[in-house]
Amino acid sequence: MGITQFKNTATMQLDESNPVAVPLGTPIAVASTTSVERDDGVETGVWECTPGRWRRQIMAQEFCHFIQGRCTFTPDDGETLHIQAGDALMLPANSLGIWDIQETVRKTYVLIF
Repeated sequence: MGITQFKNTATMQLDESNPVAVPLGTPIAVASTTSVERDDGVETGVWECTPGRWRRQIMAQEFCHFIQGRCTFTPDDGETLHIQAGDALMLPANSLGIWDIQETVRKTYVLIF
């Protein structure tokens, strides 16, 4: 396992763009990412998403740090979290809920499978 580095995460071009998998209404958010998957069950990357609402489907544990934007996450079993640039979040494995992006967000993340 080598060192993974992403430079200029606030402005770097991201590799892939796709509509979110389970949108809830319109507009349908589009997520873009650049990531590296290691063979030890860890994925890290930079992720950006345009405004919209959708259901979180990732079952992995996730740590993320928000670089820009504003959103909320409402877990199925908890209260709404208000998130903005500069915030960090640790989502336990199997954290299901609703993302609502009010202003395009960009974050760095680590998924642990």
